Amino acid sequence: MHTTLLQRLSGSSCSGCSHRSLIKYQNIVPARAVSGPTSLAAAAAAASAPPASAAPVGHNGVSSMQHAQNPLVELPEVVGSRVAVVKRSTKETSVEVRVNLDGTGQCVANSPVGFLNHMLDQIASHGLFDIYVNAQGDTWIDDHHTVEDIALAFGGAFSKALGDRKGIHRFGEFSAPLDEALTHVVLDLSGRAHLSCDLTIPSQKIGSFDTELVEHFFMSFANTSGTTLHIRQLAGKNSHHIVEATFKAFARALRRATEYDQRRLGQVASSKGVLTQQ
Repeated sequence: MHTTLLQRLSGSSCSGCSHRSLIKYQNIVPARAVSGPTSLAAAAAAASAPPASAAPVGHNGVSSMQHAQNPLVELPEVVGSRVAVVKRSTKETSVEVRVNLDGTGQCVANSPVGFLNHMLDQIASHGLFDIYVNAQGDTWIDDHHTVEDIALAFGGAFSKALGDRKGIHRFGEFSAPLDEALTHVVLDLSGRAHLSCDLTIPSQKIGSFDTELVEHFFMSFANTSGTTLHIRQLAGKNSHHIVEATFKAFARALRRATEYDQRRLGQVASSKGVLTQQ
């Protein structure tokens, strides 16, 4: 189910899993930062740098973000009318997310959570969003804080890029299959945060990724983006297929909801006249 770096560069892919040749991600955050001009190619090259050293340990054996050996890369700039940059820094994580809602599906996912990087790739590719993510986190504990804070920053960036949400379709719906798996996603960029998630994922882990974090990712995104989000699994036995189908359906539904409705002529798609989180 996984492609090699050589396959990524050549644009080839495995059966059933969608990949784009321009998008690079790495399971471990690179061991050096990028210098020089900022570009997608430069950031992608950095994402294939040698892996970082083991989990950092501070004084008296206490883990500390200050000792993390996973420098961030320089991300490409986002340019356009619906772009946003959100940074989130805590004692547990350091996250920066840049999005362009009117992008071409480019993605640089630079986090220590490899499976999540793969899913961010799916959102960019199938939503035609440009998504650039830098993240460090206390993954020597587990992936929870890092996944959560990436999702919180991602949702915040989407909300910021949407602005007053005038002229958009607002609603989005899509069903995505991946081999035996089938997932249905319906969402509303209403300004009201809600998640209803009905997934039955057979395994507790996909690789080293805790599958319970799938629902938590979407909950965190919904909270900061002001999205009403419903996810239903219609079929599926393979955990990877179920989760990837979910992210693909989410991306397509989100793409539809964020696109402009030409008949609306710039007006808000609400009888109240506003789509805000207040």
